[in-house]
Parts: sequence; C-alpha cells; structure tokens
Amino acid sequence: MKGRVFIIGLGLIGGSLALCVKNQHKDAVIIGFDVNREQARLAKMLTIIDDIAETIESGAEHADLVLIATPVKETERILQLLAKTKLQPHVIISDAGSTKEQIVNQSNLLKERGIAFIGGHPMAGSHKSGVTAAKSILFENAFYILTPEEHIHEQQLLQLQDWLAGTKAKFLIMTPEEHDYLTGVISHFPHIVAASLVHQAERKSETQKLVPRLAAGGFRDVTRIASSSPEMWRDILLHNKAVLLHLFTDWQHEMKRIENMLQSENGEEILAYFAQAKQFRDELPKKQRGAIPAFYDLFVDVPDYPGVISEISGILAHEEISITNIRILETREEIYGVLVISFQTDEDRERANTCIHLNTSYETSI
Repeated sequence: MKGRVFIIGLGLIGGSLALCVKNQHKDAVIIGFDVNREQARLAKMLTIIDDIAETIESGAEHADLVLIATPVKETERILQLLAKTKLQPHVIISDAGSTKEQIVNQSNLLKERGIAFIGGHPMAGSHKSGVTAAKSILFENAFYILTPEEHIHEQQLLQLQDWLAGTKAKFLIMTPEEHDYLTGVISHFPHIVAASLVHQAERKSETQKLVPRLAAGGFRDVTRIASSSPEMWRDILLHNKAVLLHLFTDWQHEMKRIENMLQSENGEEILAYFAQAKQFRDELPKKQRGAIPAFYDLFVDVPDYPGVISEISGILAHEEISITNIRILETREEIYGVLVISFQTDEDRERANTCIHLNTSYETSI
C-alpha cells in the first residue's frame, strides 16, 4: 500500500510498528514524532522512520494512517489534539494502549467529524524499552486486539488490518468493554498482585535480613512483571478502575476461602485447591502468546570458574542467537551456580538449549 503513516510515540511499540509497516508496505512513507527528540533522532538514524514531524499536527495533517503508541493518559490528550487538527477525511487513527473503553470514549470528538478511530492493543512487549529495542518480529503470533465501534465500516477495519499485516499478529475483534475486562483479569490484576508481593517482602526485609538474598531466585521470577513502568501502570489502573475494583472483591473472597481451609486444617480441600489450579495452569497453551509478555528463560547449571559466562555467550553469539538478558542465580543447592539466560522467542531458547548441549557438558532446564 502507498500512503503516509504517522506514528506518535517512538518507543519499543511505536518503533516496532513502524518496522512492521515499512517491511510490509515498501512504498509507504513513515513519519514519526516523539516528545523525546533523541528518540525521534535515533529512529530516523536507524531508518525505522523516514522523517521526523516537528509537531503532532503537522505529522497528522497529510497522513493516511495515524498510530498512537504512547501511555494511555497521553493518548487521551493526543486524541483531543487530533480532534482539532485538519485531517484527511479518509484517515484511520488507531492506538496501542492497554485499556480501551475510556480511550474509545475520548475518540467521540473524532467520530463527530466523521474520522475513523479504531482502538488497538498489540499484546506484546519486551524486557527492553526505547526505539533501539524495536523489532519487526515483536508482534509475530501475538494477539492484536481491535475494538471498532458500530459506526466503523468493515472496509475501514480491513484496511487497518492490511496496514498492520506486517506484524504477523493474530487479530481479535471485541468491544472496548470486553477488552478491558479480559485484560483486567489476565494482565492488569496480576501486575497488582506481583507488586503487592514485592511490597510485602520489602516490609519483612526490615526485620528479616535474609529476605532479599533468598528472594533472588524463584521469588524474583514470580514477581518479574512488577518491574514494569510505574507511570504506565498508574495510568492503566486509573483507566480500568471499575473492572479492577470488581476483581479486588473476587480476590478477597478467594483469599478468605484459602484462609478458611487453613484455619480448619482441611488437608483434602487444600490438596484439591492446588490440584485444580495445577490442572488449569498446565492446560494453558504453551506456545501461544498472551496478554503478559512471555519470558523465555533457559537455566544453565555452570561450574564456578572465571570465564564461564563469556564461554556460554560466545557459543550463542557464534550461532547468532540473540540474548535479551543474562544473570546468575546462587540460591540453588548442590550446584555452583545457575545462569539464567532470557531470549526474545521460544525458538531462540530451543536453539540455545540445543547448541549448549552440543558444545558443553552443562545441564540445562526450561
């Protein structure tokens, strides 16, 4: 497709969307804008975008597609600005935010002008941030939710999907309300739980000095999502307030249920509780990407001698396998140490596992 695509927000998501559109639509011109001028400069230098817009208004004025990849509160402000901007009558505007109902409501000002806004949410992310972390494969096989209102024509929805075909994502169509409820259950609320567990551990560490050391292993992995952007999660919680307050009530009932089992020392009921949870969790799709970005970790048992990290990283570099993170665990018993290596995809992890087995005698686990 030919045309001008304007991307507002040139971080990981915006930069990756730009790459996907550029790869699929060779004749499209990609214009970018970011309040951080350095991010915009880097995006152009890396040829992620073709040119930089000085303002949102100037970038949007001649665009055929506008993609907003900013925090949700900022997206609201941008929609208000676009509603006052001279736009092409056929332009399609979409966003990439984690909440939809409030944003779609904010787009009513565009609807009054006959401008098409289709809410979007690509369910993908990475350990890294910023435009330098952008990847054209970031959304591959991930769910990409679109939340068109009833006035949106099917042709407009198909046109947006065509523009976004380079993501190689799985498009799901639902209402903004359904989106916010589902993401509340399987993404927003788990982030709150993870953060609360970290707060509890921090409080206990004031009197139990071993807490931070022992939390370096499994606890750190369980609460990994608590390391996400505080500003982003503040905005998400405020946007999805009604759903999350409802889930808080459900969670309190769930905790009370477990408390009652423990108070009565009902071993059979406790066993059944964990067995049911295990069964449901084990039946969840293993290869399918969901709302929370997956962590593709490989655990390598290594001896304690200088150069072991460079040995492993050298093997992976020789095979051109990209690593997103590498760290050492020291809390497992009966072994010297464990390297935890994180990868972008499950395929990279499988390749790494194979080549480490072929080139070393180290034990690995997933």
